[in-house]
Amino acid sequence: MVRGRTILLILALATTPQLASAQAMRIGSAQNMSFGEATALLAQSCGTDIDANCRGVNLDANRLRECLSRNTDVVSAQCKSDYLRAFDAIQKRVANRVNVANVCSREIVKLCNGSTKETSKSIPCLTTAKGVSRNCLQAMDDAGYR
Repeated sequence: MVRGRTILLILALATTPQLASAQAMRIGSAQNMSFGEATALLAQSCGTDIDANCRGVNLDANRLRECLSRNTDVVSAQCKSDYLRAFDAIQKRVANRVNVANVCSREIVKLCNGSTKETSKSIPCLTTAKGVSRNCLQAMDDAGYR
């Protein structure tokens, strides 16, 4: 039962409702990996290691990464090969989402009547509005919004 709870907690780290399928385990590029795919990769590759070595650790992304790093001498080879890639993907996706506010500020204000302080409220508008710049569209793609 502990393993099941750990996997659920890992999946809860994702901020999108997507849950990755087995196909997500084969994703090679951290840049293109969604939150769901990254957390599914962690759950599959490191679930047992997290149960065995990270009990009592608050399972947010930073603490979980620190725990696995501290225990690299005892975690499985599969977890060692996948956990840094998964956490890298999560960090890149978060940075890309922050970048949307900067790159799309004109569109957020002018096309969507929004505020760059609450970018997430403007995303539905940005994905459907006409006149969105190529740079903004690319930033939304990188962030996983489209």
